[in-house]
Amino acid sequence: MLRKDLLRVSRAGGGYRPQFTGREHRPLAARVLGTFESHVGERRGDLDDALADLEADAAGRNGDFKLVRGLAALVERECEFETRAAVPPRRARRAAFEAAEAVGVASEAERETAIDRAADALGIDSGDVEASLYADRDVEQRLADADVRWDPNALLEQYDLSLAQTALFDATEVRVRSNDPKRLVSAVKRLRLMYELEKTPEGRELVVTGPDALFSRTRRYGTAFARLLRTVAESADWELTATIDDRGRERTMRLSDGDVAVPDVEPVAEPDFDSGVEADFAGRFHGLDLDWTLVREPEPLETGASVMIPDFAFDYDHADFRLFFEVMGFWTPEYVEKKLGQLADVEDVDLLVAVDESLGVGEEIAARDHRVVTYSGTVRVKDVVDVLREYEAEFVADAAASLPDAFEPADDVLTLRELADRHGVSEAAVEDGAFPDHELVGRTLVRPSVLARIDDEVDDGAALSAAEATLDEYGVDDASATLSALGYRVEWEGLGGGTVRRKE
Repeated sequence: MLRKDLLRVSRAGGGYRPQFTGREHRPLAARVLGTFESHVGERRGDLDDALADLEADAAGRNGDFKLVRGLAALVERECEFETRAAVPPRRARRAAFEAAEAVGVASEAERETAIDRAADALGIDSGDVEASLYADRDVEQRLADADVRWDPNALLEQYDLSLAQTALFDATEVRVRSNDPKRLVSAVKRLRLMYELEKTPEGRELVVTGPDALFSRTRRYGTAFARLLRTVAESADWELTATIDDRGRERTMRLSDGDVAVPDVEPVAEPDFDSGVEADFAGRFHGLDLDWTLVREPEPLETGASVMIPDFAFDYDHADFRLFFEVMGFWTPEYVEKKLGQLADVEDVDLLVAVDESLGVGEEIAARDHRVVTYSGTVRVKDVVDVLREYEAEFVADAAASLPDAFEPADDVLTLRELADRHGVSEAAVEDGAFPDHELVGRTLVRPSVLARIDDEVDDGAALSAAEATLDEYGVDDASATLSALGYRVEWEGLGGGTVRRKE
């Protein structure tokens, strides 16, 4: 982005069009880059003077000094400046001022005397004191590095993108059509902007509500719109129409993929989640061992004339079933009303909505035949898991009807998870089944003959590690449950191991 005072737009015909660069500006971009490169090691003040000469020359050639300043501002952000002094400037000033108080500076000769005394106190030359006094001022700092990542063409691309981003600072509404609408929605939600997806004859159109429609204008919203444009411009095919508040007059700005591109450099990393509430929920949910997979921003749902993309979906691991999950946080009354309308028109899907208690719309959502959990501060994972368990119970009941009356696998040892996977169901669907050829030891099916052989090989008083090695040979992982079933207990010896003992 550029500063607002560097914005260059045309208002011809009542429109609002950023004044983008063209091939004819490539020499100017090269001169700006060259000016920085040629001043490495020199004062910022000297660099500023050279840039001022470049501005004057551009103006004399019917150019625009704002273009030179804008290009220079982008390049300067890539540069490193440093303070170079024999002693820290603050220390030099303190020594000089103390010497001046003792001398009483009223003439040039007295000033030189004060500087000499300060030099003696600091153990350096008088010239070094002079050079150090104000070396930390901006104009005295030295250009240490001008290793800029752009060549002239890429600099012009970056300028055009930054110019358009700055123009969006005063947007009150942005409409975007793109060949990748899901990616745009993901960016909009991360930036915490209000949005809708509308169906139009030309395709789906993302409508982003600007700050004036909801709150007083803030820099945060202007920055969010600017960051959104970068995501838009990374798409191959897009069109953007923005309503601009141009000092109280409403104007329209139209952009497309032919106007703005993204230079081939790494962008600033975006946050992964729309809000801390969603990030917190996802982190805690992933820590659970459930038969559900959490999906971030699944496919769009039809909601009458518009479209919505829920925050999450839960996919059941053992059936073709998806439960969509939307988190409603702090929204304005107008936006809540729009969201309620979407929920009323959403297509025939299973949807769970977590609603901030402060909104007070839980009953209205439930009346639209959607599952609801309320939260304050953070979404309680237990509340969501309880809902998932209810669905799970239905799937288990349905699966049980198609399972055999008894399970007779050919394996000597088989875990319930492995058995369930063979039948494409959850463990809960098979754990209460009949196992005529096996004993259920913990969560593992083991043939009685295998248990007998293990019992013969495990000795009373054997080290636990030796008993576990025997169990491993037979493919039994659950040592605790198996030893207990064979009538053994473990006599623990601190944290280092234990001894197997027959139960009395």
